[in-house]
Amino acid sequence: MGVPFIKPRFFVGSLEMMSSKSLAEKLQTIYRTYPDARCHGVNQFSSPILVIKDPDLIKQVTVKDFDHFVNHRSMAILDNDPFWSKNLFASRDERWRNLRSTLSPSFTSSKMKIMFSLIDECAQQFVDYFKKQDEEVVELEVKDALSRYTTDVIATTAFGVRCNSLQDKKNDFYVMGEDASNIGGLRLLKFVFYEISPFLCKLLQVRIIPTNVTNYFSKIIEDTVRTRRDKNIVRPDMIQLLMEAQNNDANNQNKREITLDDINSQAFIFFLAGFETVSTFLTFTLYELALNRDVQDRLRQELDSVKETITYETLLGLKYLDMVVCESLRKWPPAIVTDRQVTKNFTIEPEKPGEKEILLEKGLTCWIPIIGLHTNAKFYPNPEKFDPERFSEENKHKIHSSVYMPFGAGPRNCIGSRFAILESKLIIFYILRNFEVVQIEKTQVPMVLDKKKMNLAAQGGVWLGLKKIK
Repeated sequence: MGVPFIKPRFFVGSLEMMSSKSLAEKLQTIYRTYPDARCHGVNQFSSPILVIKDPDLIKQVTVKDFDHFVNHRSMAILDNDPFWSKNLFASRDERWRNLRSTLSPSFTSSKMKIMFSLIDECAQQFVDYFKKQDEEVVELEVKDALSRYTTDVIATTAFGVRCNSLQDKKNDFYVMGEDASNIGGLRLLKFVFYEISPFLCKLLQVRIIPTNVTNYFSKIIEDTVRTRRDKNIVRPDMIQLLMEAQNNDANNQNKREITLDDINSQAFIFFLAGFETVSTFLTFTLYELALNRDVQDRLRQELDSVKETITYETLLGLKYLDMVVCESLRKWPPAIVTDRQVTKNFTIEPEKPGEKEILLEKGLTCWIPIIGLHTNAKFYPNPEKFDPERFSEENKHKIHSSVYMPFGAGPRNCIGSRFAILESKLIIFYILRNFEVVQIEKTQVPMVLDKKKMNLAAQGGVWLGLKKIK
């Protein structure tokens, strides 16, 4: 193809399976190879992958020429599982377009306003739990605590189920979510198995999500749908919109009917994404606030300026809170890489001296290493520094749209980004109004990332203290 590439090693390709580095650090190393090239190649086992690094080329792939890059890469190991294969993220071509238009109304500003009170109740429930503790400084593993908050939020806003996962630590909703989101150990080996032999993986119907988890969520969703239909209950959430879409599509001969399996799959992926990615992002945000007390103090000063009960409009109007959230998403993006598969042949035209045109054939997978873009000193001077000022009114216009993409880019960006930001800002608001976030003896400085996890995670967890404000 005329593309510089990282020489693959036998069997594993360009990625080492056993290493002292986390996946995020490996992706950063890959990104920084061939720093002057707009793109370069790697091998994931035997599969060639094009790594796209140039901001303008990223914009071309994700936005301008999106019709050539509509889909994410398909994986047989996930396609075997209807709970995965039917969701929005895994859907392809026209099915994806139909689902996206069906689900988009769930995440408008008007829907966020309606859900605000439900999320607010979960956030207050979270801080009340820790305010009742006897200790002046409550020590906690932050990821565990925040994943319980995100569980409660998703349970009530998507499923109509009320939980208190801090109080009832072994409630089924939380336990099942934790099981479903744990991509490590044996499940990681299943992904390796897929890379070695997709055909055999499909033939043996290897599945990632355990049957007990899919059965549990299927029952909750099916019972919810049945109860709402029988009792004519209407609730402004995603299940309701999918039910309405199912009824509409049944009367429209030109569209594929949405089935109960479709509803199960969308509700489950919404839960999985909200459970893991938001709690990860919040964990690293609190960690940065504990280490950067000047930022925390300034943020608390802004939050304390809110004298009345917090509202949706007031929360979104807090400018420094938005700057802090944006900078945390920059330094610790919950999605460290995104991909696009070539839907129809595409040619990258030469721009620099010595470049040749590159023909990308249908089926080729492209990687966009988000973590590499976000930590590139060319785009973000002193990238290791946590500096919310990068996103001030005076500075944020200087950032190229394609080097800041915590929720992806273009038509296939994360549909739930507005929801994720809302629940994140609300819990930060309540925590900082009631506590100082402080380092304790078990706080790890500097952070060491877990090399066994596919997502961003700290080795040994993130331990911090919540010091009560009197």
